[in-house]
Amino acid sequence: MENPLLYRPESLFVGGRWLRAGTAPFPVTDPSTGSTLGEIAPGRAAHVEAAAQAAAAAFPNWSRLASGKRAKYLTAFSAGLRARHDMLVELQMANNGKPRFEAELDVSDAIATFEYYAELATALDERQGADVPVPDAGYRARLRQEPVGPVGLIVPWNFPLVTSAWKLAPALAAGCTVVLKTSEFTPFAELVYADIAAESGLPAGVLNIVTGAAEAGEALVASPLLRKVSFTGSNRVGALVMRTLAERTAPVSLELGGKSPILVFADADLDAAVDFIVGGMFTNAGQMCSATSRLLADKAILPALVDKLTARVSTLKVGSPFNDGTEMGPLTTKPQFERVKQALKEAEADGLKPLTGGKVRGGDGFFIGPTIYLDVPDDHAIWRREIFGPVLAIRGFADEDEAVRLANDTDYGLVATLVSPDKVRTDRVAAALEAGMVWVNSQQVIFPQTSWGGFKASGIGRELGPWGLSAFTGVKHILEAI
Repeated sequence: MENPLLYRPESLFVGGRWLRAGTAPFPVTDPSTGSTLGEIAPGRAAHVEAAAQAAAAAFPNWSRLASGKRAKYLTAFSAGLRARHDMLVELQMANNGKPRFEAELDVSDAIATFEYYAELATALDERQGADVPVPDAGYRARLRQEPVGPVGLIVPWNFPLVTSAWKLAPALAAGCTVVLKTSEFTPFAELVYADIAAESGLPAGVLNIVTGAAEAGEALVASPLLRKVSFTGSNRVGALVMRTLAERTAPVSLELGGKSPILVFADADLDAAVDFIVGGMFTNAGQMCSATSRLLADKAILPALVDKLTARVSTLKVGSPFNDGTEMGPLTTKPQFERVKQALKEAEADGLKPLTGGKVRGGDGFFIGPTIYLDVPDDHAIWRREIFGPVLAIRGFADEDEAVRLANDTDYGLVATLVSPDKVRTDRVAAALEAGMVWVNSQQVIFPQTSWGGFKASGIGRELGPWGLSAFTGVKHILEAI
């Protein structure tokens, strides 16, 4: 593909200016071929510190700017993304390996997120100073929600454009200034935000972007100029982020892993259930924290469901996102490709036999076929560990109580899906599940108006909705005698 967004000799945006890092180039890979797609010069600790200084310098004026004026910049971001729609779709296809329909959803999601937070920002000042009832007529209490300060945002490689929007839009709406660190594997999409910032006249230092790997991330988390960090990624790295921030008692939001269940009851429409299972597991080649990678089905319909599911999955068209009809692309990075390969090898060594898949596709690129294991022991890594690849584990349940118990028997609590026409049952089970989002007879639809985040090891805090805005504000009460 010919996409000008791939050519970025200046891959740092600091204080309103494009900068060259001066570091050795880092190759960015096309996961469909394994070949080099482009290069960036990754940022180092000194670049992060310069970005943090720029964000700190810009914060006083940006935080005092009328929220309606901040909203106009957010609207400019949504318009800038829309103007680049086709180019961004092809960029995500090339850099992430996403089939076209998935890449289009990502761009639409990012646009909708900026539009939503522009609406929230427009009315933010109107709510400042709202009265808070107190039990003494001699006092008046008022509430303000104020930006926490300059913040650091760290985003992953699986949904780069989306996760950046989920953090960047509410942070800017709240009045925070930002240092955004991209993944070194998928940096190009986020750099578009700098292009839009420059063309919209966003004040210098409000948005700073550093491409880079571990050194840049560590420097961002350690910078005392950044008053909060919002991180999306693995539990291992999330624990390191939290540990570093604990040393200076700085707040943190974490959106981490999942090992989510999809529960199919005996009265379910099996064809619809198959659609929900495939969508929840094999979208983005399973590289989703929300992947419903544990299928729990009523034993009465388990054989019929497995037959339908296996037939459907065995015909999934896996290939380059630029091929007509591709339904699942490659894994996005070589390290993740190797991790999933290792998980399949360990499963084979433990005697697990896949109903379908379980193999690496020959040729170039990071392709692994969609894989299904039946009757996986509940203490096996395939059942308990987040594989972050196209690997589904299945178990049967005897009744609703067992289904809920098995669903909740995990370290995580991000999402779940229920498939049954019985609304009384789905309401009851949804209330019993330990998950931040429960879909009922639905694909994994996410709206900017609803929250995103989970319980247990799936993270701390919530993104999206008014909760996403609150994540970047602090509460101030003003109490005066009258």
